[in-house]
Amino acid sequence: MSRFDDWIDRATRKIAQRSSRRRFLARFGSALVAATTLPVLPVGRSHAAGPQAAEEGDPLACDYWRHCAIDGYLCGCCGGSVNSCPPGTEISPVSWIGTCTNPVDGRDYVISYNDCCGKSGCGRCFCNTNEGDKPIYMPAKSNDINWCLGTSTNAYHCSTAVVIGTASAQS
Repeated sequence: MSRFDDWIDRATRKIAQRSSRRRFLARFGSALVAATTLPVLPVGRSHAAGPQAAEEGDPLACDYWRHCAIDGYLCGCCGGSVNSCPPGTEISPVSWIGTCTNPVDGRDYVISYNDCCGKSGCGRCFCNTNEGDKPIYMPAKSNDINWCLGTSTNAYHCSTAVVIGTASAQS
């Protein structure tokens, strides 16, 4: 046998002497359960800033191109903008996403819809367009969830629509 084979043989025998099958199976099972829960965790996208697309239209209107999958009050009507939260609120570190077509260049863009939290609902410019909205069990693409997770309070105020990148076709 080669030195490498001898070393592997000794190492595996030491591991077998020092560990039990039950402990291995328990840890392996825990790792499998943890791995299956990763797809349901919210995805943090609040700090992502993608390419800036040419803009056209009224960002305070529900038919504005970025608002194709929004569900909530527009932050532009509440003291903020399409990209930023109003003063006195904080942006949620998790969001839902949508893919919207910009009529200026005809390209599809991935839009991150972040909720602004910390005050009660704004009450102005409510939009519920829902294009591409998925069921609540697909949380990263569902807009029916209060996304004020990871903030100091879960009070929803309004929603932003930030371009985070261009969408590409999958092969």
